[in-house]
Amino acid sequence: MSHSAGLADYRAALTTPGARGPVLASLVGRLPIAMVGLSLLLYVQDSTGSFATAGMVSAGTLVGVAIGSVAQGRLMDRVGPSRPLLGTVGLFALFVTLGITAVEQAAATWLLVVLGFAIGSTEPMIGSASRAMWTRLVPPGPVRTAAYSYEAISMEVFFIVGPALSGVLVAAPWAGTGVVLGAAFMILGGVAFALMPTIRSYRPPVRAGGGSLLGPLASPGMKTVALAAAGFGVTIGFVEVAVPAAATQAGSPPMGGVLLGVWSVSSVLFGVYYGTRPWPRPLHLRIPVLLAGFALLLTLLAIPTSLVWLAIALLVAGTLVTPQATAHSAALEQVAPPGTITEAFGWVITAVTLGLALGQSVSGQLVEHVGVWSAYLAAAGAGLLIAFAVYLRRHTVLAGVPTQPVPALV
Repeated sequence: MSHSAGLADYRAALTTPGARGPVLASLVGRLPIAMVGLSLLLYVQDSTGSFATAGMVSAGTLVGVAIGSVAQGRLMDRVGPSRPLLGTVGLFALFVTLGITAVEQAAATWLLVVLGFAIGSTEPMIGSASRAMWTRLVPPGPVRTAAYSYEAISMEVFFIVGPALSGVLVAAPWAGTGVVLGAAFMILGGVAFALMPTIRSYRPPVRAGGGSLLGPLASPGMKTVALAAAGFGVTIGFVEVAVPAAATQAGSPPMGGVLLGVWSVSSVLFGVYYGTRPWPRPLHLRIPVLLAGFALLLTLLAIPTSLVWLAIALLVAGTLVTPQATAHSAALEQVAPPGTITEAFGWVITAVTLGLALGQSVSGQLVEHVGVWSAYLAAAGAGLLIAFAVYLRRHTVLAGVPTQPVPALV
């Protein structure tokens, strides 16, 4: 059963002693979380002239994020967040440099995809470490719920503002500007977050046993939440390629990023309100209902009129973006085994990014060979199918973490 959070609880969470520094550093580091991949997509498209090639490279980046987020989360649950973050920041800087060099040298598509994967797998998972931090700083209850809601809301803001910035920066004199700027923010924020006293001083308790290879994903409820997160990613992935393509066809490529930024207005405003009055109240019903509602709203984007109508439709559909992420985050309290919260959140990121990769790669093909409208309808259809599958598994979220026999403590 999830708690609802009032505005006073948000304030209490963000002013908790030891939270302010990490919160500010994570804001810097997480701002480009959806910017690096999409900036790379637009950069490659500008260099090669092909949305299909660009979609493959971006998909490679997202698959890298999907794998890297779980690996980093598992490591953080065992040794703390500071050392893994600092190590991945160094590798990330190296691979971004190599990736830009490859694009400038007109390297083969396969090499661009491989470097995209390397960039994604080494993106520092500041979001996972930031969310896990709240389990140590605030006790269970409305304040912790508000902290998780803040994490979800801010994450969705970055998933929307980042693409908007990418679309604007692709019009800069050099199309790779967005990649460099996004990487710089991620590196700066990652280092600052890792060196904060609250983060640097944390040492996780020693856990007995090796656990399952799948970690928290071994929990049936966790699988259901990951499926819902994948559906969320798939639907957004379709749209993130189709909207810039629609703007390009209309003769105004920079408007693609601006249009994607329209999501943020309704997403944030409605997301804060929804956090205080979530519906449906039971999490096991809320997750499939929100995904299905979002999929239905995406059909509005397929109505062939103008970019103005597209902006209005995105504004309407955006109302259900943040509520989904908030529900996924809240459900982790219910379905993730103890001591695995960082990795559990990593699995949610993995599911979202794999969904984004699938949605973007298929959307690129549909846009190029069928039409922009087909990508919007495919997004809606995929979202409804996955929402139905999540609904069929709703009992696993209601049941929470299965009770297993554990050795007696001596």
